[in-house]
Amino acid sequence: MSAALTQPALPAPARVYNPWTIAVVITMATFMELLDTSIANVALPHIGGSLGADASESTWVLTSYLVANAVVLPLSAWLSTLIGRKRFYMLCVLLFTISSLLCSMAPTLGWLVFFRVLQGVGGGGLAPSEQAMLVDAFPASKRAAAFALYSMAIVAAPAIGPTFGGWLTDNLSWHWCFIINVPIGVLSLMLTSIVVPSGLGEVKHARKPRIDVIGIVLVAVGFGCLEAVLDTGQEHDWFGSTMVTAFAVIAGAAILGLVVWELCFAKDPVVELQLLKDRNFAISCALYFSMGFSLFGTTVLLPQMFQQLFGYTATDAGMILSPGAIVVVALAPFVARSLKHAQAKWVALGGFIFILGAVWQMMGFNLESPYRQAVEARMTQGLGIAMVFVSITQIAYSYLPKEKNTQASSLTNLFRNLGGSFGIAFVATMLQRRSQVNQTYLGEHLTAFDQQSTQRLANMADALHRAGATLADASRQAQGELGQVLGRNASMAAYLDVLEYLFLSVIVAIVLCVFVRPFRAVPGEGGGH
Repeated sequence: MSAALTQPALPAPARVYNPWTIAVVITMATFMELLDTSIANVALPHIGGSLGADASESTWVLTSYLVANAVVLPLSAWLSTLIGRKRFYMLCVLLFTISSLLCSMAPTLGWLVFFRVLQGVGGGGLAPSEQAMLVDAFPASKRAAAFALYSMAIVAAPAIGPTFGGWLTDNLSWHWCFIINVPIGVLSLMLTSIVVPSGLGEVKHARKPRIDVIGIVLVAVGFGCLEAVLDTGQEHDWFGSTMVTAFAVIAGAAILGLVVWELCFAKDPVVELQLLKDRNFAISCALYFSMGFSLFGTTVLLPQMFQQLFGYTATDAGMILSPGAIVVVALAPFVARSLKHAQAKWVALGGFIFILGAVWQMMGFNLESPYRQAVEARMTQGLGIAMVFVSITQIAYSYLPKEKNTQASSLTNLFRNLGGSFGIAFVATMLQRRSQVNQTYLGEHLTAFDQQSTQRLANMADALHRAGATLADASRQAQGELGQVLGRNASMAAYLDVLEYLFLSVIVAIVLCVFVRPFRAVPGEGGGH
């Protein structure tokens, strides 16, 4: 009896966590961050009016967030290793939530920009941490299903954000675009502390990594300046501006220096560029870039086109994006299931073919196109996105060791965000330039020697004269209306020109899919092999 009493107590059994509960909880923060980004775009005119800022000054509300986000993204893996992944993730959620509340209380534009920088720092660490935790929480055989859930948030939030943001600003105030994050953030923090196990997927190191000061500085300068160039370049005429040119040169030099330093000299690199030596991982990063380029490019282009040329309200134009998100939500689980029977490279290739088909549908738009045509194109694109996102996530981790999941997640998110930034900047620039070129071309044909144009002008003037206008007024009004028709046709042609470039970018992605090395997900393994 006494022997039994002196027996040492057995250790408490390890608590078993449901990986799906973890997936739902951490996806919540992703949805919050992406929703906030798209809502802020819509609220910009209201913010500027309320704080006494002009349109140019107001854009810093977006630029400040994007620059801070771009700097933290590549650093997130190193920070996770330094302080622990769960702790770093919760700090990011906490910072994002508190700074959202401070944004809603900002008395001036300067304070709002400062709080948006803090918000960008918090938001920049969320996606890499979340993806790494998903990879570690699920065995390779079930990972596609987890990322199907994650992809729903990635696509749904930007789709409903403009409509929801418009409703908030119209019916309440722009402050609510930031206040809405607070309850979501608090709930996310509470559930994360309960549901996500400490040390999930963390690798025990014999020593703490050295602080790569040079790498950190090069990341901050390089990606910060690059994001500033992409976000403000169009407004300042790109390389016609000394400021933009200087930022571009600094960004190029810093990023080149970062590559050389991290690959050749850094003892504990802050960005593990060595991972790009893995063929599948390098291709997946390129595919993430391509997906971000085409997805964000069309997300900006479609609502703008239907507002400018078809007279839609912001809400109606934003609703064009919603069907694509619905398709992703509906089909992502089926795509995940298909990856048990099909190679990820062929699923990704099929997805990009659907995206190519969607862009082809959009290239068929004209000034008489019905709303239904845009919805159908967006739904086709949604099908492709569901197939692409889930499959290229599998490809990215297919041959990487499990202890590199956090570093890999940081890089894939960096490439996706860079693709989106380049896509948005490209669309904005090409739309303006192609509109000018097309207007000049069409204007050259509106001469007294162009019989068709002359006849149309005469018919318009005659109709206005019969409606009661004097001959002189009818002639002036007819010329004005014909000029408007010319402008609309030039703009429509510009949108189609931009879509042609997006079409070519998707073809490049299709070709890249062919070079992915085949692999299979082994049940029960945490790695990608």
